[in-house]
Order: sequence, then structure tokens, then C-alpha cells
Amino acid sequence: MIPYKTIIKIDRAGKQSVYIQLTNQFIDLIKERILPPRTKLPGSRTLADLIGLHRKTVIACYEELTLQGWIESIPKKGTFVHKDIPILQQQKWTKKAANKKDDKAGFTFKQNPILDRKFPQDYAEDYMYVNDGVSDERLTPIKELSIIYRKIANKKRTIKYMNYGTTYGNPELRETLVCYLNETRGLNITKDNILITRGSQMGMFLASQLLVENQDYIIVGETNYSSSDTTFEYANAKLLRVKVDENGLNTHDIEKLCKKYNIKAVYTTPHHHHPTTVTLCAKRRMHLLNLAKTYCFAILEDDYDYDFHYNHAPILPLASHDTCGNVIYVGSICKTVAPVFRVGYLIAPKTFVDECARLRRFVDRQGDAILELTFSNFIKEGSLDRHIKKVIKIYKARRDLFCKLLKEELSDYLSFEIPKGGMALWVTLNKKYSWDTVTEIAKQHKLIISEWQRYDVANTKHNAIRIGFSCYNDIEAREFVKRFKKTMQGIDIKESFS
Repeated sequence: MIPYKTIIKIDRAGKQSVYIQLTNQFIDLIKERILPPRTKLPGSRTLADLIGLHRKTVIACYEELTLQGWIESIPKKGTFVHKDIPILQQQKWTKKAANKKDDKAGFTFKQNPILDRKFPQDYAEDYMYVNDGVSDERLTPIKELSIIYRKIANKKRTIKYMNYGTTYGNPELRETLVCYLNETRGLNITKDNILITRGSQMGMFLASQLLVENQDYIIVGETNYSSSDTTFEYANAKLLRVKVDENGLNTHDIEKLCKKYNIKAVYTTPHHHHPTTVTLCAKRRMHLLNLAKTYCFAILEDDYDYDFHYNHAPILPLASHDTCGNVIYVGSICKTVAPVFRVGYLIAPKTFVDECARLRRFVDRQGDAILELTFSNFIKEGSLDRHIKKVIKIYKARRDLFCKLLKEELSDYLSFEIPKGGMALWVTLNKKYSWDTVTEIAKQHKLIISEWQRYDVANTKHNAIRIGFSCYNDIEAREFVKRFKKTMQGIDIKESFS
């Protein structure tokens, strides 16, 4: 007879019900073939006496096992392990196998090398990271947002938003954003032209999935936002690259490509080109819009940091000048407030928005309606504008300090132009140095530069990367520059001995 008293262990202080603990242990015994098919189980009274449990607990266990199909009760004969349970094919049991995690799937699946990116690893808190230019989460208006969120959540009328809603996003936020974007960005849109997304990246993904068919051509900059490259390539697009200079994308090069290829879309970050930070000049903006009309391609405008301009007022987006329905405009509140709040938008002609909403249903059924209502109120109450005014002053001061420190301490190693806006610098390394070497030595000084190669996918050897300044306060900026200087001095010392 199976030594039930020895092999079954019950934790009476555990959170799991006793009958469930007993059920799970019986399932393990059946799976491991300690109790093979057709094995007769002891009666409920007998088993209860053996392991010191109440008979009702054993009965509840047997009922659960029967419902799950592990055992069957045969009238006048007893309870048996089900006769039709197949043998579970397992590797031979060893202590090593028992402790091994399932790192490798036991099935085949599609692995796309396009998605193979080397994102930053986790390091201790005393490490500093070179980032693309991100908002400082410490400046997030958490108290104000939490008050609005709590007020909305406590209202009876909010109950209706707890169920499934529209894939277009919360109607109130859509109405609020229509008014806000029309006023601040010179757009002329209605509620039918806007889809709420979980950040601008979702907008780009939806757009690329709908635009690209059978390796269509998309034009991007020679230097470009690497995540957009990945998004388009994942959609099976072919990328054609054009030069980027101090006036942004070279639209004359775009025109030449339009005469040679059937272009489906042009991706651009015209306000502050990513990664170089330059602004697309007025002449090229108008030229690009005319090309889109002539050659019937879409302009995917990613306005990721519209609010952050320091030298003068923000430049109106291409979407504000579009009269022919060629521009797909994506943006978000994530960069402005905090990345954790995944609230963005896609703006386009109604027919395209409708199709995006249909596709979105199978990507992400809907957004967080309560969070979206919170941001609707946050915008209507003027809190977003107040927050923007506050952080612009802070980020401008941080830009000025960061640029000053780099010029004073690292001018022998780096060169850059002071950006008119945004949250990052485009920094060129002296040609005698390599970012590969800098990256390696920087780790010794707890400074992490990850995946710098993504800034030169066209292999032009420009030797520049994007360095964010907005998340560093006065002390942190000085520490960052100090570590960078030690890195470069370390390279000089190393090369002098080689």
C-alpha cells in the first residue's frame, strides 16, 4: 500500500486550503506515476484516519479530483485513478533537473532578429546611464494627479467605465485633446480624427501595420530614431535613408527617391530630429507636404517632445499645415509628465483612424479609462500647462549647466551644438577615440553607455551619440561629467602606455 501518511504533508498554517493542498499532492502522485492508472484509492474514512484530517476534507479533495478528471468513482467498487490518463513524458529525474528553470521552450516559435536589441542591463543604483533624453520622474505632479484620480474613482458615474469600452479611447479625453491640440498645435481636427493610444510607440506600430504591404518603401533619416526603424522593419518595410543636415531631412533627396520608387511613407521627427535635435526648416516642411500630395504617400510625424522648446515658441507641426489628409500625427503625454503614464494619441483622417481602432482591438483591447479621465481633467483644469511651464524652466537650466560643464571639462574630447529644445544633446566624439573603447572604460567609473551603435545604423562613421540632460539635477550633472572626464583620461593613460 502507498505510504500516504509519510508522503502527504499538510501545512495547516499555509494560505492555501487544506483540501486544495491534498488535491495538488494527489495530482503530483498521479503525474509521477506513483499512483498509476486504475490504482484504487483508499476510502475517505480510511484516508482521513491515515493522515489525520477530517473526512469532509478528504471528500472535498476526491470531488475536486473527479471534477478535474484525475480520478473516477465506480459504483460498488470504489474510487480509482482514471484509466485513460496518458504517461507524461518527462526527462529522467535528477537533483539538477529538479532545480532547473524552464529557460528553453519545448516548442518552436518565430524569433525575429529585427527585435534583437541590447537594452540596458540592471546595475546597482550608484551607476549612471547615458540616456536618450527622458523626463525626470521626480518632477511628476503625483499629488495633483492622485487627487484627481481618487475624485473620479469615487464618483458613481465612473462605474460605467469599469466595463469594456471603445477601442478609440475614453470619449471625454478625446474631446479634451481635440480642443487642447487645436489650440496649442494649430490643428483643425474633430473627435473622429483621434485615437487614444498607450504612448506614441503604439501609434507608430498601428500605423506601420496598416501602411506596409509586401515590402513597401518607407523613407527615414540617415540618422533616425532606432525604435521606429525596428517598427517599420518588423512590418516588413524596406527602409530608404536620406541625409540629415542642420535643416533636417533633405527633402530634395526624398524627391529623387519618389521618382525612382513607389514610396508608402516618410517618417520624420521635424520639431527636434531624433537623434540629432535639429529642426526641419520651413522651406523643407512645405516641400515635404507638397511631395506627399504629389506622390500620395503618408507622412508619419512623431512629435515626441513638442512642449520642450527653450529659445522661442514651439514650431507648429506638419499636421497643422496638412490640407490633403497625408499626415499621421503621433504624440504622447508620457514624455511631458512621466513615462509610466501610457497615454498617447494618433491623429489622422477618419478612415485611417477607424482602421487603427479596429486593429487596436486585437493588440490591446482598450486603455485605462480611469487614467484617461484623470488626464482629461488634468488638462481641462490647466494643470498640464502649469506643469509644462514649470519643467521647461528646470530643463532649460539643466541644459545650460550641462552644456557649460561639457565645454569646460570635455571640450578636448567632445563637440556639440547647444540644442534649441528637447531633452538631449547630439555629441560628437573626437575622431581619435572610439565609442567602443569609451563604453568599455566608462563601466569602470560606473557610467553605462548602452547600444551606441543604433545612432549610426547607416554606418556613416559620424562618431556621435545622443546624451540626455533633463533627468540630472545640478549635483548629478557634475557627477556625470566627472565620470565622463575620468573615462577619457583613463583612455589617454592607457593609450600612452600602449
